[in-house]
Amino acid sequence: MAKKRKISQNYMDTILIPNPAQKWSEREDGMIVIDMENKGFYHRIAQKFFHRPKVSHIALDAYGTAVWKALDGNRSVFDVVCLMKKQYPKEEKRMLDRVVTFLHTLQVNRFIIIKKSATTSL
Repeated sequence: MAKKRKISQNYMDTILIPNPAQKWSEREDGMIVIDMENKGFYHRIAQKFFHRPKVSHIALDAYGTAVWKALDGNRSVFDVVCLMKKQYPKEEKRMLDRVVTFLHTLQVNRFIIIKKSATTSL
């Protein structure tokens, strides 16, 4: 039996924004591409010996692009989930889990941050 995660009500009220220190761009087809600089000791070894790139370009799919564009500094996580449910009604049942998991991945990789506000202390 799959273990269910409980999502905090406070997280649903959180407003997330793209990290200003993170470079990203929008392709001609409207899709978002995030540039991730590969830094650190092991990355330097991989770059030198295995010819790995200094910057990886991570292209988001249609869902990821829609979520990214929804992070405008005004919408909460709840608002983003509702917006995605409207855009993709066939995925409505899974949308909460999909969006929250995707946002968590973006936060772990420091692609997005919590917007500073009067009620948020960082």
